[in-house]
Amino acid sequence: MRGPRVLIDGQPASPEVLLHQALVNYGAYTSFRVEDGGVRGLDRHLARLDLAARELFGGAPDAADLRVWIRTALEDRTRAFVRISLFSQQISHRDPTWAGCPQVMVCAFDPPPPLSDVPLRIQARTYRREAPHLKSIATFGLMRARRAARAAGYDDALFVDDDGVIAEGTLWNVGFWEGDRLIWPDAPMLDGVTQALLKEGLGGERRRVTLDDLRGFDAAFICNSATPACAVFAVDSISFDPAPERIARLTAAWAANPVQPI
Repeated sequence: MRGPRVLIDGQPASPEVLLHQALVNYGAYTSFRVEDGGVRGLDRHLARLDLAARELFGGAPDAADLRVWIRTALEDRTRAFVRISLFSQQISHRDPTWAGCPQVMVCAFDPPPPLSDVPLRIQARTYRREAPHLKSIATFGLMRARRAARAAGYDDALFVDDDGVIAEGTLWNVGFWEGDRLIWPDAPMLDGVTQALLKEGLGGERRRVTLDDLRGFDAAFICNSATPACAVFAVDSISFDPAPERIARLTAAWAANPVQPI
């Protein structure tokens, strides 16, 4: 096992740049598993970065450069977990007005996290991420909610609004099974890449889902770039069948997406 490799615009990261990253919490990121030297949904991850860069900074790095920097960070790894962050040293708390193409930090971690297969017990908490359509590097609210849920004896937190409308989890999307129909919440949230890959194979209906609706579902699961599908066995006091056969179906749908070369 090797330590992480961190590059800024394709070059080894300097302490000065990392200090700026630690002090100025403005930017966006994406992360994904590298398997067999490629990435499922890589095109979607690159598109996410392009849209976030243009919205937050006014310009976007070239996708070809991103691919080169990912390969450089990986070295000879064919299995890893990669995070790509967008930021700018020209932006500070005193002067946030700079506009242009952001800098890019690529981190390659070895090995990728194991696929989680332990059903989760999650707590509903009233919270909405700022600019929920973006995968922001500002994660204070997420971590605070997850810590509070853990302190209350749960594994993680599910975000709902004041009316109990379900959106997403701290670092994941949530889905439900209603018989053989896959249901995705319709609310302000991050549209996850793994969620999109599951939709490619299984489709599903997107609709407004509230906490009061949960008793009408047969099963629930979470999905993100680290774990394509993990069962939820309870939300607050409402229990679900872990339904391993449904998790296997979701995982198979995710695996059916091709590994795209970097």
